[in-house]
Amino acid sequence: MTTTTADAAPGSTAADAAYRHRTPRPVPHWWRDASLSLFWAILTFVVALWVAGGGIQELGTVSGALTSIGRLTGLVASALLLVQVFLMARVPWFEQAWGQDGLARTHRYVGFTSFTLLWAHLVLITLGYAAASPLGLWGTIVDFTLNYPGMLLAIAGTLALCMVVVTSVKRARRRLRYESWHLIHLYGYLGAGLALPHQLWTGQEFLSSRTATVFWWTLYAACAGAVLVFRLGVPAWRSLRAPLRVVAVAQEGPGVTSVVVGGPGVARLAARPGQFFQWRFLGGPGWSRANPYSLSAAPSGRELRFTAAHLGDGSTRLATLKPGTRVLVEGPYGRLHDGVRTRRKVLLMGAGIGITPMRALLEGLPQQPGDVTVVHRARSAEELVHCAELDTLAGQRGARYVTVLGSRLVGRDSWLPQSAAHLTDAQALAELVPDVAEHEVYVCGSDGWMTAARKAALACGVPAEHIHLERFSY
Repeated sequence: MTTTTADAAPGSTAADAAYRHRTPRPVPHWWRDASLSLFWAILTFVVALWVAGGGIQELGTVSGALTSIGRLTGLVASALLLVQVFLMARVPWFEQAWGQDGLARTHRYVGFTSFTLLWAHLVLITLGYAAASPLGLWGTIVDFTLNYPGMLLAIAGTLALCMVVVTSVKRARRRLRYESWHLIHLYGYLGAGLALPHQLWTGQEFLSSRTATVFWWTLYAACAGAVLVFRLGVPAWRSLRAPLRVVAVAQEGPGVTSVVVGGPGVARLAARPGQFFQWRFLGGPGWSRANPYSLSAAPSGRELRFTAAHLGDGSTRLATLKPGTRVLVEGPYGRLHDGVRTRRKVLLMGAGIGITPMRALLEGLPQQPGDVTVVHRARSAEELVHCAELDTLAGQRGARYVTVLGSRLVGRDSWLPQSAAHLTDAQALAELVPDVAEHEVYVCGSDGWMTAARKAALACGVPAEHIHLERFSY
């Protein structure tokens, strides 16, 4: 390990309180609680509509019970599918309250739950109708497919959703390039659009009352509007109103490229150090697919810089970009910024290319000498991205910069190299930062490395609400 050290400033509870008073949070904390309450209120209202539509009264017979429970699972699956779409619509208030990492995890859990309930709905409703029909099981399936409005669309939509869910399983994701996964994942919108309309046309709980009809159409309109406005409209409007272009491209090392973007629209984006954007570069292959890259320098108001490792077609293409290339952006996103900080002392932990938002934070965080410690993990000195810049900034800002080098520790999930195998993860962190429990902790790196680093911070006494991660694994 190597260290650049500044004189440490003593911490105090009064200093932390003064910092909290000076730096307001960008989004009130209760927004997250309010969004959770709204989520459960929607599901509760869906169940209430089922009850009001006679769902409980139908449980007296086998066919009635199967059909009624099938309707309930279909209703809840529909609501969850719409919530899932809304979560990834990049609505700024929800994104700032949860962060893309939190939204993506919730999106995944909600998605798998919705998919499971969707299949329960298909099986139960079919068995229920078959139990009361002289056509039998296969005759009922044929009757559903050919004679019920919207069923062919629903079948096509279900197949599209199956494709999305199968490729979202962790083992399958590992076998796919990001570009392929991203293209397949877009079929989720098609699946939602095709699978749900039959319920609006024929669903009993959708048509049983004016209240039910208004509720479901409002839910559909809100989700469709969020996607159209925040995923399409706002980025397009910003890019047309104040165009951005590539200013410079630099090779930072083997397989690592920095891109500087400038233009009149930079100041209007109001980006914070540590946040990321979804970037599209026009005029070449793959321009339609957005890729997430974190800022690797504090925004100047005139330019934005990000640094990316060549891990796929999109990131490899960065090295070939020419100055003047038109840029489309979505964002800024993420909670790795000073707005979530409530403590004076800060620990910035970055591994590999995950050091880039930490470098931007080191440059942009308000700090006094000794307030900030940077831990930079890499396999070798040659792979220390922005090492010279970090060393210089640490000296200028009075921060402490530590590099942790070596091949990955074998035999346990750890944030440490093999040379530190004699220490537990928490022991090593406590040796580097003895008062880490008093720090706000920011972590960025590979998924497994961040999980291990977070566990070490928790074991050292850092409260969970003071640990901030940003996961970019798809």
